[in-house]
Amino acid sequence: MRMLNNLIKDKLATVSLIVIVAIIIGGLFAPLVAPHDPNEIKMSLRYASPSWEHLLGNDHLGRCILSRIIYGIRPSVLWVLFALFISVLIGAVLGFLAGYFKGKVDAFIMRICDIMLSFPGYVMTLAIVSVLGVGLENILIASILVKWAWFARVIRTSVMKYSELEYVKFSKASGISDMKIIYKHLVPVTFSDIAVISSSSIGSMILQISGFSFLGLGIQAPNAEWGMMLNEAREVMFTRPELMLAPGLAIVIVVSAFNFFSDALQVALDPKLMTFNNNIVKKPRTSKIKFQKKEVANKL
Repeated sequence: MRMLNNLIKDKLATVSLIVIVAIIIGGLFAPLVAPHDPNEIKMSLRYASPSWEHLLGNDHLGRCILSRIIYGIRPSVLWVLFALFISVLIGAVLGFLAGYFKGKVDAFIMRICDIMLSFPGYVMTLAIVSVLGVGLENILIASILVKWAWFARVIRTSVMKYSELEYVKFSKASGISDMKIIYKHLVPVTFSDIAVISSSSIGSMILQISGFSFLGLGIQAPNAEWGMMLNEAREVMFTRPELMLAPGLAIVIVVSAFNFFSDALQVALDPKLMTFNNNIVKKPRTSKIKFQKKEVANKL
């Protein structure tokens, strides 16, 4: 409840949350929201300008751009959220095991993470896609295989910090099972850290998936996806630049909303950051009041 109140006080976070919720709802109910079939070809409307029937105009095959933008939410955002959830889940399980049990378990898991993190993320993803083949499913699998190691390492650090607290040591001495200690004592206190690192990774994953689709490695035609729409419009980017504007703005708005919400979530979950921000805002006002008092005193 405290976290929700803190988020509501931040106007930018509130707007970002509204945008995120609207995007997710639009993707889930795309058949009801989209005005036309996204794959319906009408060559008579090829490169048609925006109208009341087609608010964003039509592409090179006469397809409704607005409908394709709405249907593109599913692979560009919803499937990315699913892949992120799987990555965080795998990373959290391994991170809790490594951070709590330490010793050989920690060494074994961390050596695997070191191997996975020793390669640049994009290079590793491209290598996996080259083995599995092109397609959205393979890119999502590659992203999961690359991202889980980073989540495991970050979550393991957070778990190690909290596992050294007195009440956790007392629970161990009392004979409470390890799984119960992790579930009751460690998961609640580390949840805020997991939420922050997860939300901060959504934007980069959306850009990564859209980038691979732009290169032709992601979802294949005729399915709608924002990166692929940019790729289709680049042939006429100088004569019809507005065709790149809609998918480009969609990516910018969604990534910005997730990034702004992630920053606000970090502040809302960490009282120290909120106190620091409040002090920054209050100090100039206080000094200004003192200066005004001095001016009044000098005049008197």
